[in-house]
Amino acid sequence: QVDLVESGGALAQAGDSLKLSCTASGRTFSDYAMGWFRQAPGKEREGVSCISASDGSADFADSVKGRFTISRDNAKNTVYLQMNSLKPEDTAVYYCAADPTGWGACSVWSMMGYSMDYWGKGTLVTVSS
Repeated sequence: QVDLVESGGALAQAGDSLKLSCTASGRTFSDYAMGWFRQAPGKEREGVSCISASDGSADFADSVKGRFTISRDNAKNTVYLQMNSLKPEDTAVYYCAADPTGWGACSVWSMMGYSMDYWGKGTLVTVSS
């Protein structure tokens, strides 16, 4: 079992930046690909970004490409989502998730969430126009 706790969600204005953090329990964090997802009211969950366990490879949804970056600090068991140039359509609850499959790489399955077995409870990001 892996416990994930997100933080950093806030009320922001369009054009602002926010940095989300997700800290994981356990000693196997460095083996997991990690992802950020979001869900807006009335919409399906969307994969935002995924980062591999160790080589820095990352994927981004087209809607955030060029604005968001993902990073991780394995020594701190933490993954980050840096969000720049925020738009009102970024408003959502943001969740982090961990892929414990062992291969440590992001895939289409990662971005859809199907290989993410552990999820945090979410942190709310609200962006006003």
